[in-house]
Amino acid sequence: MTRRNMLKSITAAAFIAESLGNRLEAAENHLDLPTKGQINHSACRWCYDDIPLEDFCKQGKAMGLSAIDLLEPEEWATAKKFDLQASMGSTFPGKEFHIKKGFNHIENHKILTEYYLNIIPKAAKMGLKTIICFSGNRDGLSDEMGVGNAAIGLRQLMKAAEKHDITICMELLNSKIDHKDYQCDKTDWGVALCKAVGSDKFKLLYDIYHMQIMEGDVIRTIKENHEYIAHYHTGGVPGRHEIDDSQELYYPAIMKAITETGYKGFVAQEFIPTNKNKLVSLEKCLKICDI
Repeated sequence: MTRRNMLKSITAAAFIAESLGNRLEAAENHLDLPTKGQINHSACRWCYDDIPLEDFCKQGKAMGLSAIDLLEPEEWATAKKFDLQASMGSTFPGKEFHIKKGFNHIENHKILTEYYLNIIPKAAKMGLKTIICFSGNRDGLSDEMGVGNAAIGLRQLMKAAEKHDITICMELLNSKIDHKDYQCDKTDWGVALCKAVGSDKFKLLYDIYHMQIMEGDVIRTIKENHEYIAHYHTGGVPGRHEIDDSQELYYPAIMKAITETGYKGFVAQEFIPTNKNKLVSLEKCLKICDI
């Protein structure tokens, strides 16, 4: 080994050691390491639910997260403890009112509206800006009827949402593989509902994984409909795993398109890690999106 190569090796080793030291120090002291600042990074809690929430918050903040997604109301205070935002509140009145039963059926409105009118001020008090909702399954409803019914129910929440500055986001999900018969499965349907509700406090959660499966054309769709989108989720296609070169989407280009719309909200990682060390995968995918 030449003297020059030896110096290069020593320098590289020192840099690696310093980087690891910074990472450990950040994790220990709850300090977030710098990101490029164009994307507000979040990660969906359920993908890491085998990691205690406090540990996940601590380590997530160290790698650059500014929020945790899909936290239950009883978990919001934990995120706040670590100076992390609950970027999308996971709110629905019981498991039966999760994805299959939603606002598209009139008979669900009473329970749903009572629940959301109760949770909206609580979410605002904890500093949340967005909470989730679902259309529900079609169960024979036409798309037109589904939009009309859902708009009736959601309009009952808008006065409270506007008062408390809470945006209610309906998630776009695929009905081809994961959520058979789910009605809000196309961007056009979601946009039609936004227009029918007629408030800036009702928008869409655009899940890139789900919409790639249902309609593709992700970048153009985002650019043409961004005014109706208040939140984004990631995920690799096929398989909903890491958003790396093992899947068909190129996330740096998608993130660039999102930032070009002027979006300032959160992008939440919602892939299912294949790596046994889930946090290694999470950090890798954060870097992919950190344009």
